[in-house]
Amino acid sequence: MPNALFSPAVARNAAPIAEVLKRVLPPSGIVLEIASGSGEHAVHFARALPALVWQPSDPDEAARRSIVAHARAAGLANIRSPLAIDAIRHPWPVTRADAVVAINMIHIAPWDAIIGLMAGAEATLAEGGVLYLYGPFREGGAHTAPSNAPFDDSLRARNASWGIRDVEAVAAAGRTHDLHLDERVVMPVNNLSLIFRRGRRSPAVDREAGS
Repeated sequence: MPNALFSPAVARNAAPIAEVLKRVLPPSGIVLEIASGSGEHAVHFARALPALVWQPSDPDEAARRSIVAHARAAGLANIRSPLAIDAIRHPWPVTRADAVVAINMIHIAPWDAIIGLMAGAEATLAEGGVLYLYGPFREGGAHTAPSNAPFDDSLRARNASWGIRDVEAVAAAGRTHDLHLDERVVMPVNNLSLIFRRGRRSPAVDREAGS
């Protein structure tokens, strides 16, 4: 496919992520994906959740071309054309969504992008709306697995503003924008799913993926 990009990580994580999304996302509505990358996730999730309309986005033009290529090849009616959204820049060109999803974003972005993501999600989601984050995280000031430490070092070597984030810091950033960590799901390959809900204050719950 001309313009299509491919990420090996998608083949490993798309199915486990989809299982969590099937449980936590609303049965219908619009899902805004921030930093969609190649678009492979968008196709996988739109196929797995046909009652939801998937709105991909990415600030990078090459990524948006790839999203279009994958979406056209899939032939799915519930994937919209990608938008050029930079999480830091507001207002976003989407005024309302039923859920916001960001996968493998916040460790390859500056902290301002996390703040921007939370502010944009607050403006976009209604009461009870879901913000879903996936990726590697630190907890209690420590990596969740030894293998994440060299990965973190490599990220910071590439860009000093990048790095694996602390769950506690991300949760605190969410609270300032009325987004409350509702659930923490352990995922394969030392990653976590973090499920936030707007305006709902409840303790995070440990739950193994697929349980």
